[in-house]
Amino acid sequence: MAITDKKILTRLYIVSACLFLFAITVVVKLVSIQMVHGNKYKEMAHQRTERLFTIAPNRGNLYSDDGSLLATSVSRYTIRFDAVTVKSSDFEEGVQPLCDALANLFGKPSAYYEQILRKAKANKNRYTLVARNLDYSDYMAVKAFPLFNKGPNRGGFIVEQKTVREHPLGKIAERSVGYERFDENGYVTRVGLEGAFGYYLRGIEGKRLKQKIAKGQWKPIGLDNIVEPKDGYDVVSTIDINIQDIAHHGLLTQLEKYKADHGCVIVMETKTGEIKAISNLGRTEDGKYYERLNYAIGESHEPGSTFKLMSLVAALEDKKIDTSTVIDTEKGRWKIYDRIVRDSKHGGYGKISMARAFEVSSNTAFAKMIHTSYKDEPSVYVDRLMSMGLHQELGMPIKGEGKPVIRYPGDKGWSGISLAWMSHGYEVSLTPLQTLAFYNAIANDGQLLRPRLIKEVKEWNKTIYTFDKEIINEAICSKETAKQVRNLLKNVVEKEHGTGHRLYSPNFSMAGKTGTAQKNYVTRDPDKLKYISTFAGYFPADDPKYSCIVVIHEPDKSVGYYGADVSGPVFKSIARKIYANNPLIDEIETLEPLNEDLEASFQSYYVEAQKSHNHMPDVKGMSGMDAISILENMGLEVEIKGNGKVKKQSISKGTDLEKVKKIILELS
Repeated sequence: MAITDKKILTRLYIVSACLFLFAITVVVKLVSIQMVHGNKYKEMAHQRTERLFTIAPNRGNLYSDDGSLLATSVSRYTIRFDAVTVKSSDFEEGVQPLCDALANLFGKPSAYYEQILRKAKANKNRYTLVARNLDYSDYMAVKAFPLFNKGPNRGGFIVEQKTVREHPLGKIAERSVGYERFDENGYVTRVGLEGAFGYYLRGIEGKRLKQKIAKGQWKPIGLDNIVEPKDGYDVVSTIDINIQDIAHHGLLTQLEKYKADHGCVIVMETKTGEIKAISNLGRTEDGKYYERLNYAIGESHEPGSTFKLMSLVAALEDKKIDTSTVIDTEKGRWKIYDRIVRDSKHGGYGKISMARAFEVSSNTAFAKMIHTSYKDEPSVYVDRLMSMGLHQELGMPIKGEGKPVIRYPGDKGWSGISLAWMSHGYEVSLTPLQTLAFYNAIANDGQLLRPRLIKEVKEWNKTIYTFDKEIINEAICSKETAKQVRNLLKNVVEKEHGTGHRLYSPNFSMAGKTGTAQKNYVTRDPDKLKYISTFAGYFPADDPKYSCIVVIHEPDKSVGYYGADVSGPVFKSIARKIYANNPLIDEIETLEPLNEDLEASFQSYYVEAQKSHNHMPDVKGMSGMDAISILENMGLEVEIKGNGKVKKQSISKGTDLEKVKKIILELS
């Protein structure tokens, strides 16, 4: 019996010791949690229930040169209801008036909203969706509704804000306007103006505290942010929406007519390098066209006969020839080694001067001239091209500029026929914008400018930065050479033998060069042979204000493929529209019609201005420039306040014009 009691006592002592040690361990752990690791565990608990979320700032607006919006940030709001925080008495008092107000605003039955809210109250739902994608005015209206006007705690009002980017011009210049997008991993894709000038537009992020509620959802705490976001600056681009509109529709018309694969148009102001329009359209599988890629800046290709201008300038500068030098075109075929250079005219042009060779675009004349002049020192020709900057990118802020290709003797691909082929635009590669920059330099007495897409950066009405013209090369050639080739570019259009003569108009002048380059020319299958049709030049011919290039890839050969036929009419329609809007001569007579499709594309824009009005029209929503043109055409004095589109007019629609002399337009 004694032995048994002793065993029991021993076990009790052991159990007591274990309990004592356990108690000590618990105390030590509690002290450790509270005193040593307390801050750590508090932070972990805090992070699981509350967290700071990033608030994206409002992105700055992107404007055209006249203040019209190209891209803008618009706030959208989602409204939710927290049924737990609302007292039953407040809920019963406010739910019916709230449902009636929601029904009146959104057009759904009051019973629909009452069912949603009562179900949320019964289920203690803290995140019930009431409405989504509201604009600011609707959000402010909902915020003032009964019950919701009591705020997030007593009224259960939850608001979530997001910012979306909208393009008022729609699909016009969509690729050029572009975007800046971040994926879930933080990688960014930058396209067009939005991507190039994102560091001005994007602003500084803010912070907001949210609380974790049921089902892993996060509810904002309070109505105020911890750190307010700072909105981005506004960027004023060089784009002229009127020129952009006609360039887009002129290009689209020709692409559809010729069933082409893709094309682009660029219009640039000669003296400043400002790009006034840039359009890029590609064909879908179902035959529709949209802004698919930025071909104007990113697509480098063999330019064909438009490169003859570069070859001619090089030869004139090196004193290898003058414009009166006579070349035998060899009946339109000239063999060099095992290759044959051909002219588009069967039988050739006989013996002609280099001036005429340029105007009729003789391949054989240029191939013979460049090969003969430089065959002993081919590097001299290439050095001259490089001295004019043709081997260098323009350094555009938009990502993805295509790389020019100008081979040097000894480079891979160089051969005995390279000089002849380079002379008329093969074995070289340029983007449309790089080609246009050279033509613009010739129009500008040899001064090569960097094409520019931005005029200024603004914060409200305060200018933060301004951007002036950038000179890449003060003189790519002598003024004498520039003058000589300008005369030839003018003759291409004005002379009957010129390849661009079908574009000639006695009422406004143009100068330029056609180009018809072959694609896939190494193939022996004629069905696979494709073409690139180009027209590059400027207008007016004698005092250039704008330079322009039109490039159309792979037109249907059964319809046509020469540059003068495919690309030239787009160039002419743009020149004519600008002349019509901004007369550059004392008087412009009635202009002869172009083909019906292109005529409609630019006449439709100004048809309103030609109407006879007896009463005041409604011009709200129009750009300021369009409204001024229409109203001044009606004999009214127009006063403008602000920039952009018309948001208010001082004389209401329908007012008898006999009683009106002046109208004030407020622009947004």
